[in-house]
Amino acid sequence: MLTHPQFDPVALSLGPLSIHWYGLMYIVAFAGIWRLALYRSHKSPGSWSDEQISDLVFYGAMGAVIGGRLGSVFFYNFDRFLADPIWLFRVWEGGMAFHGGLLGVLAAFGWYSRRLGKPFFETMDFVAPLVPFGLGAGRIGNFIGGELWGRPTDLPWGMVFPYVDALPRHPSQLYQFALEGVALFALLWWFSSKQRPRCSTTGLFGVGYGVFRFVVEFARQPDADIGFIAFDWLTMGQLLSLPMIAIGARDQITLVDAAMSVLSSNGTLYFSNNHRRFELAEELKQRYRTEDITRQTIPEDFNRRKDIHHCWRFQHPLT
Repeated sequence: MLTHPQFDPVALSLGPLSIHWYGLMYIVAFAGIWRLALYRSHKSPGSWSDEQISDLVFYGAMGAVIGGRLGSVFFYNFDRFLADPIWLFRVWEGGMAFHGGLLGVLAAFGWYSRRLGKPFFETMDFVAPLVPFGLGAGRIGNFIGGELWGRPTDLPWGMVFPYVDALPRHPSQLYQFALEGVALFALLWWFSSKQRPRCSTTGLFGVGYGVFRFVVEFARQPDADIGFIAFDWLTMGQLLSLPMIAIGARDQITLVDAAMSVLSSNGTLYFSNNHRRFELAEELKQRYRTEDITRQTIPEDFNRRKDIHHCWRFQHPLT
């Protein structure tokens, strides 16, 4: 059993100025994203200038902070806001919501893309692989600040958070750091290292983050003033992640490309869809060896309803 170190929330004091760990992690996040964005732009000369990168990170940071704070208020802490409206501006005390920050970033990048005359999803595909770095830094800030702890557990790495109770709990902040930060960063950085169809990287980010967040929520303690939203297990974080998964997974090209990219050269992918009006993208038919096996996969009892689902077999082109 482990015990949370109970860090001093103030990282550095300079006279009357106090720099909190939570705020410091935001600086680390945005500085790291800026450096990674410059690296990516220099790998593809002419796509983004250094000045555009600086502006992109600035507007993204503003969208993340404003949206994250408003999301925390309206998704999780509206009663607290009503009781103490000034709390909205005390950002150093914590209280940021990823899903609100995401909406803020989308709005900021939508505006900036239009200003530059760039397609919105060109901007999002460029930025998506950088975001997990910021998420990872934020989760370390959560751990240092001792917030967003997990549910009780009897696992060997269970951690006691003394200011909560004496029960060993999941260090869910570190789970989120490992999944939303490290794993998602590695996946997106690798996936985007090759030329992909527009929106593919953005879609993979939505699915990846949504799935990781949904899973970790089973180990994370629900917010005390909200609890479970439904079924005695669905949390607000899971509810807000479902649209990300649904929207990200809606792009069939993104899903198939992501699956085929990790499939061996002689492997086979089976893709099924229950939407009666679904049509497979011509781009996928041209890119891979495809075979419509719908008729072979419909049970005999459903032969009269041939549109009940659609199924294809995918393989890499012969070389």
